[in-house]
Amino acid sequence: MTSAPDTSSDVAQAATDSSHGVLPDTVAHAAATPDTALPFAELGLKPDEYERIVALLGRRPTAAELAMYSVMWSEHCSYKSSKVHLRQFGDKTTEEMRKHLLVGIGENAGVVDIGDGWAVTFKVESHNHPSFVEPYQGAATGVGGIVRDIISMGARPVAVMDQLRFGAVDHPDTARVVHGVVAGVGGYGNSLGLPNIGGELVFDSAYQGNPLVNALCVGVLRHEDIHLANASGVGNKVVLFGARTGGDGIGGASILASETFEDGVPSKRPSVQVGDPFMEKVLIECCLELYAARVVEGIQDLGAAGISCATSELASNGEGGMHVDLENVLLRDPSLTAGEILMSESQERMMAVVTPAKLEEFLAITARWDVETAVIGEVTGTGRLTIDHHGHRIVDVDPRTVAHEGPVYDRPYARPAWMDGLQADTVSGPEGAARYPRPASGQELRETLLRLVASPNLASKSWVTDQYDRFVQGNTAMAQPDDGGVIRVDEESGLGVALATDANGRYAKLDPYLGAQLALAEAYRNVATVGARPLAVTDCLNFGSPEDPDSMWQLVRAIEGLADACAELGVPVTGGNVSLYNGTGEPGTIDSSIHPTPVVGVLGVLDDVARATPSGWRVPGQAIYLLGTTRGELDGSAWADVVHNQLGGLPPRVDLANERTLAAILVNASRDGLVDAAHDLSEGGLAQGLVEACLRYGTGARVWLDELCARDEITPFEALFAVPRTEEVRFVDMCTARGVAHQRIGVTDDTTDADHHDASGAAAGPALEVQDLFTLGLDELAQAHRDTLPRLFA
Repeated sequence: MTSAPDTSSDVAQAATDSSHGVLPDTVAHAAATPDTALPFAELGLKPDEYERIVALLGRRPTAAELAMYSVMWSEHCSYKSSKVHLRQFGDKTTEEMRKHLLVGIGENAGVVDIGDGWAVTFKVESHNHPSFVEPYQGAATGVGGIVRDIISMGARPVAVMDQLRFGAVDHPDTARVVHGVVAGVGGYGNSLGLPNIGGELVFDSAYQGNPLVNALCVGVLRHEDIHLANASGVGNKVVLFGARTGGDGIGGASILASETFEDGVPSKRPSVQVGDPFMEKVLIECCLELYAARVVEGIQDLGAAGISCATSELASNGEGGMHVDLENVLLRDPSLTAGEILMSESQERMMAVVTPAKLEEFLAITARWDVETAVIGEVTGTGRLTIDHHGHRIVDVDPRTVAHEGPVYDRPYARPAWMDGLQADTVSGPEGAARYPRPASGQELRETLLRLVASPNLASKSWVTDQYDRFVQGNTAMAQPDDGGVIRVDEESGLGVALATDANGRYAKLDPYLGAQLALAEAYRNVATVGARPLAVTDCLNFGSPEDPDSMWQLVRAIEGLADACAELGVPVTGGNVSLYNGTGEPGTIDSSIHPTPVVGVLGVLDDVARATPSGWRVPGQAIYLLGTTRGELDGSAWADVVHNQLGGLPPRVDLANERTLAAILVNASRDGLVDAAHDLSEGGLAQGLVEACLRYGTGARVWLDELCARDEITPFEALFAVPRTEEVRFVDMCTARGVAHQRIGVTDDTTDADHHDASGAAAGPALEVQDLFTLGLDELAQAHRDTLPRLFA
């Protein structure tokens, strides 16, 4: 992670108003003093970017304008290095893919039509760097920020998910970050009363100095309740409501933390925002009442870049301009300068555009919820964003140049020189088998499986998920450890949605194009596994420095892979987030950044959540079917990592046409009642899938594998099914008709094996038996699977 540039005290002093005893840096003063030096480099702006600002304004910027441009032109807010490549998502989206889209890329979150007049909005975003500096507040405010994005669309938030990646489990700093982040995610989400229905947890030394904390939120609304972020209608009022603006998080998420300030001001303000989930809960309910009363014309949450973002984006998206009197902003700290007020990323704030005729009703509603509110400006017809502070004009800009017309870079990129060596180090094939031995006997297979099951990345995540409330509000139909989270939207009909997020940084390191496609395929499959029709995608692209051609190549290839795969699967990207500068290594080296980690979230629709398919066996005596074909692809696998501490070769090939067909089988089999359980196969392959399916409800299995399967039992397949005997013929006919390879590999079984005993010598309970190879009691498996994370962190 690159260190955040420090805001010079000159900016704070120059932006200070006359009430602090210092002449403010006004627009007129800026025009009259063109040679005044401003610390643009300390604010993260390049010399040519500063010169562009001067050209746009026809003068040097004021300190307040410089603060606005610096945060809004930051990588975090402007996407200046990724924008040219992100256009592929729109360019490759067909009209057929758009048929369910009500709001697409470009707004606070995408909105998807799910039928019966209902819509769903969802999005995933990152809060990586703040979560390393201050894990609890970084993670907590990451949840708060994504929830406000959902509120701003007019929706009621109904669930969250978290995608977490930490450093090596044995590193002395990992526990600090893990404990803080998990507590922050749970503390904020639980206080909001939002169920956490799923996510990811990965440990890898690649994330040691730069953990990833991504958060997803989903909300529901009626079609007619969609709200967009724009400021139109001359004379309409600009209203700031929610928490007061404070000194926490000044330039935080936009990586512009203040370091030194004038005399009398604290010597260092925290760059990480401080969250108040109880204030946010009140804000949610207040916003929903404002929407129901139809008193809001446009609305924007205040997240990264704070007031700078909200004012410039609302004005830019509108038809006119905006004027703001900054002294009307309610402050927690009266010592804040104008620049600090503009840059502060204090949480739990919203900005609304309200007609004068409805202002009184608006204020009555916010007062009823005890939400502090201030009218800070109005919409104008000038096409300019002007901001005064105690009567002094400190900002006069074209809002589009701040919010939407910043620098756009087509940065150089090239396939890294180290890729050939990385991909040559394969564990697959005869050469790989010679260098990286496989288990040679049933006993060795048994020991390998136990080792995998107990490894941190495959072990039970219950130590984390038990700290989250997964069933609050009573609409959670399914949550971890099932393959996808399922939320009921309509109580009367049972209409609901399923969500899954996935990424595999190891695969993406080996091939970012295929790695992104594999992430999409897994999330798509997980949604289909519970019986939902995959409908739309959100993504969070976590990569290294865009100024490093190696990292930039990884980003470009991942975007290409994801855009191509979305087009083939017929699911559009509705929005997301790009997080760059994730890395601590030397540019141009294999360890220059984190593993490239494109997190992909897929949303699917279920007509009735009561028919959602669980991921574990519940009934003994059912046939276990495996759909898919093993190819002996072990590169990037959990087995290679856990057993050989190796990363190299090429990731598994992707067959997207087959994924689409498999999804259709999964959805139809669930709808028609042909299967009682389904489980996708990914990390850990068939071995992990069988273990998780057995442990889900404590029902064992007896499986028989042919010679190929036995040799490659770790290889990823596609999906496992438990099929009632009465439905086998129909299920097999469906697979045959669609041309999908299928194999009956066993039966579910909860009987005691008389030949299998526990440590005391007594006959053990249900077991996983791999015929002619080994038997593992579920009690032993459960202990190995369950105890790892508590042993490491509890």
